[in-house]
This record gives sequence, C-alpha cells and structure tokens, in this order.
Amino acid sequence: MKRVMIAGMRSGCGKTTVTCALLKALADRGIDVAAFKCGPDYIDPMFHSRVISVPSRNLDGWFCDINTANYLLQKHSREVSVIEGVMGFYDGAGEGASSYIMALGTGTPAVIVLDCKGMSLSVGAVMKGFLTFREPNSIVGFIFNRLPPGLVSQTRELCRQMGVEYLGRLPYTPDCVIESRHLGLVTADEIAGLKEKIIRLAHLAEEYIDIDKILELAEGAADNAVVPPALPVFYGRPPKIAVARDEAFCFRYEDNMDLLRGYGCELAEFSPLRDKGVPAGSQGLILCGGYPELYAEKLSANSSMRADIRRALMSGMPTIAECGGFMYLHDEMEDGGGRSWPMVGFINGKAYKTPKLRRFGYVTLTAVRDNMLMKSGQSIRAHEFHYWDSTAPGDGMTAEKTNGATYPAAHCGPSLYAGFPHLYFYGRPSVAANFIKKCQVFKYGTC
Repeated sequence: MKRVMIAGMRSGCGKTTVTCALLKALADRGIDVAAFKCGPDYIDPMFHSRVISVPSRNLDGWFCDINTANYLLQKHSREVSVIEGVMGFYDGAGEGASSYIMALGTGTPAVIVLDCKGMSLSVGAVMKGFLTFREPNSIVGFIFNRLPPGLVSQTRELCRQMGVEYLGRLPYTPDCVIESRHLGLVTADEIAGLKEKIIRLAHLAEEYIDIDKILELAEGAADNAVVPPALPVFYGRPPKIAVARDEAFCFRYEDNMDLLRGYGCELAEFSPLRDKGVPAGSQGLILCGGYPELYAEKLSANSSMRADIRRALMSGMPTIAECGGFMYLHDEMEDGGGRSWPMVGFINGKAYKTPKLRRFGYVTLTAVRDNMLMKSGQSIRAHEFHYWDSTAPGDGMTAEKTNGATYPAAHCGPSLYAGFPHLYFYGRPSVAANFIKKCQVFKYGTC
C-alpha cells in the first residue's frame, strides 16, 4: 500500500492546507486516493472528504491498539493513502497518540510541514531537532510553508546535508486561507468558495511541491500483517438507527458508522434543523456533536422535531447523544451571544457558554452503574473538546483525564448515553453491540 503522512511542526503550521492541496492534486491525476486523520479531530476529516468525495477516517493510538489502527488503515486504504498528522509530530497523550508513534507503528513515511514565517537559517535548527529528537523515526522529508523564494537554495542544501528530501514549498496565498473558530477550523460546509480554494491549492501543489517524489517515498510504506479485531457476535434483525447529520450536528467518527453498518444496521440520516421528526420506523437514535450553538434559534424554531425527539426518548428509544447532541437535549441552550433558546427538554438543565475552553483532551469513562452501553466498572476511552457547559452534566460515568483528574460525566441509563465525551466504538466494540441489542429489544422485545 502506498501511503504517506503529512505531519507538522505544530498546530497551525499549514498541514491541513498542504494535505488538502496534495489530496486534490492526486485526485486530479486520476489516482484513487484515501484520506486519514491522526488523532481524535472531527473537522479536518470533513475537509478531506470534501476534497476527494470519500469519507476520511481517524487513526488514533490512544483510542485503540496499533493492530486495530493498522487494520482500519488497511481496510480503508486505496491506491494511495494520505494521513494527516495531529498537532506537532511528537505531540500526544504520553506520546502514545502522537503522529510519531502512529507513523512508526504503521510503517508510514512521514513528511513534516515547517512554517518558515520569520525564519531563515533557523529552519535548519528546527529540521535538525525533528530528525534527532527521537530515533528511530520515519521522517523522509520536509515541505516548507511560507518559505520565501530567495531561501529555496539554502533550504535545499540544508536538506542535502541532513540526508532528507526537499519536497517543495507552499507560498503564502491569502485567498486560500481557511478560517478558524473556537473548536479549530470552521467546517467545510461553511466556507464560501471552498471548491475554488481547493482547486487553487492543487495547482499550487503541482507547481511548488514535488508530488512525484512524494509518491516515490510512499512506496516505502510497510506492508503490515494484521489480525482483525475480535467483534461481539449477536443475532436477530439489525435495527434502523436514526443519525442526525446537518450543519449543527456534523462531528462524528466514520468508523463508528462503519461498525454499525458492518453489523447490518440501517443508518437513516436526518436533519434536526430542517426535518419535522425522527425518520419513521427508527429503533435507535444518535445525536452527534457539532456546533448547535451557532444554530440555536433555528433548532428551537423547529418545535415539531424537538417534540418528536422528546417523545422518542420518553418512550425508551435507545439514544446516544454526544456533546452538541447532549446540549440539544437540555431544557434550554445558550447561543454564542448568550441568549437562551428552548431545546428538546429531556435533560432538565441548561447548556451555557463559558468564557474559555471548558474541557479538552482524552478521558477514560468508567460506568458508575449498569447502563445501556456497559456494565458497572467497565471503561471506554473517549474525547472531550467544548467551551459550553451544563448545569446537569450527569453522573453515570466517572471521567478520568490522562493527568489523573476525575469528575462525574454523562447521563446513563437502560436506554441512554448523553454527555459531552465523544465515544470511539473500536476502543470497546461491545459498546456498539450493546447499543444495537438495546435497539432490537426496543422494537421486537427480544434480540
């Protein structure tokens, strides 16, 4: 399998821009390309998917073991696969979730994007640091973002001296800048002229980046033997599960959806912004995360949808509501301006804006009591990233951060998981299987 990782010196160095430019350029060459994102990010994969028109998937060494990551990588790879790194190349939860570990564990050649703004010869010191900080590593070359033309010869010579490839540069192009907001980049659907920006970036990649050399380096990726992860077995008719998907609810892990489809589930997508109710015949409900606070007025105005979701939950329909989906279930929710709007009214409380990032990072969730997804004492790894908080965060799970701090989290019961943490099913596949079984029982009274 040909593949390469586009990693970075830090967050905000331009690796998403370079990754999208490369994906589009490869697709324009007629290459069947797949995209992956290292780490738990939900937004960057949306850009990948828009660029190449296929789902992008996460590879996370903290959510699951490296064998499972290799399995998912092989399962979804195509003629050429491009993996975007997370944060800086060596950054991650105890290094276990770093791009560095993922590149080594999957045998993937890594290209580092360096932001050269304000530097000249100091670029060499940064290169040297990345090449020698941890050895062995899989770094094969560098792409230099915002490198002035006058420094190209010097930078080529630095690469020659250090025995790595000079893979080109990407000039600063103001009309192709992708905006950010409080959870990172704005979503792909919100950017005016995104298609034109990506086309422009692909042309720049063909002009300034050595794509042929990158493809040559991608041939050096390891062909790893993997063991498919053991998945729970169950019987009976697979259920129909309603999955919210629109501008307000767009943060989800594609591998979660793939796992449910692999069990035979029918996933019926719907829009809480525009539709009148949950898809008819649904036996389960997933309300994923997103930016509901940006659409609070419109969500509140759709009273028929709010009422239908409340009826579904009151009837015992098995439901997973993560982060933005959890906020939507409250009595009321504040928008970005601090104005409160009526919501579904199932969680008796208010989702409100805070002045700074409230929770960020990986957590381990341990069930306080038996619930729809797990038995008491069982755990699953998850991720949180939110500025909003709740007057009723729930106490069905104990969340433990990687630094050892703990706090109560999530409403959990026989038919409900609702909380800020995002779940990753391949970290504990029995969670997905248990959810499906509950959906079967809801419809048929038995599995």
